[in-house]
Amino acid sequence: QVQLVESGGGLVQAGGSLRLSCVASGLTFSDYAMAWFRQAPGKEREIVAAIIRTGGATYYAPSVNGRFTISRENAKNTVLLQMDSVEVEDTAVYYCAAGAFVVYPSLLIATSYNYWGQGTQVTVSS
Repeated sequence: QVQLVESGGGLVQAGGSLRLSCVASGLTFSDYAMAWFRQAPGKEREIVAAIIRTGGATYYAPSVNGRFTISRENAKNTVLLQMDSVEVEDTAVYYCAAGAFVVYPSLLIATSYNYWGQGTQVTVSS
């Protein structure tokens, strides 16, 4: 049974930092591209960042580029999202997703991903 378990969400002030973690089990982690999506109230789910299987390439949504960093540790079945200089607009539920052998540009599309975590709430206060 595949599981993706996110942690690290919470309340942070604008300008601060937060690190999200997602641990995967039940799959061959190195076969999967990984991504973080987010969904704010009343809005559609959107891509935040994605990383290919080897970790050798990453993609960021323009709204977070330069502020967020995605990374992965294949030996630990873990993908991280370092969030710096957070803004009120970053408030959302953040989801970890795993997609088997997904490559760009399919990395950007939610339907490319086979497995999803339960989500972790990130709230940025002004």
